Amino acid sequence: MRRFPLLVLLFAAPAAAAGDFRSIGDNAVPMYDAPSIKANALFVASKFYPVEVIVQVDNWNKVRDVAGDLAWVEKKNLSDTRTVLVTAELADVRESPEDTAPLVFQARKGVALEVVELGAGPWVKVRHRGGQTGFVRANQVWGL
Repeated sequence: MRRFPLLVLLFAAPAAAAGDFRSIGDNAVPMYDAPSIKANALFVASKFYPVEVIVQVDNWNKVRDVAGDLAWVEKKNLSDTRTVLVTAELADVRESPEDTAPLVFQARKGVALEVVELGAGPWVKVRHRGGQTGFVRANQVWGL
């Protein structure tokens, strides 16, 4: 009987480890080293920058960015809009989730793309701010 709680924890752990990804909702949002506007600002994040929420404390969220750095951001500055950041030097965005599909556009490293749909195997359907939509390989972006 003592093993049952351990088994529950083992099966629940992957769900707890799954990322809660959000994006920065406004331009020029300060990211702090502690949950206070009186703390040291580490850097300023731009709108649509994807972050992974690690901890929520009152009106603050501790987040991880693409570099793995941790910072605190006010909850009001996060958006539910899901975005990814291109990590490949140049990512091909295609009409359908196939390497042979026609190219819609290419995105350079550091470009944020809105997630339209997950679940196309190793592909993610994304939208560029300019309105173009297509599929990018999941291994070419961060924020999933």
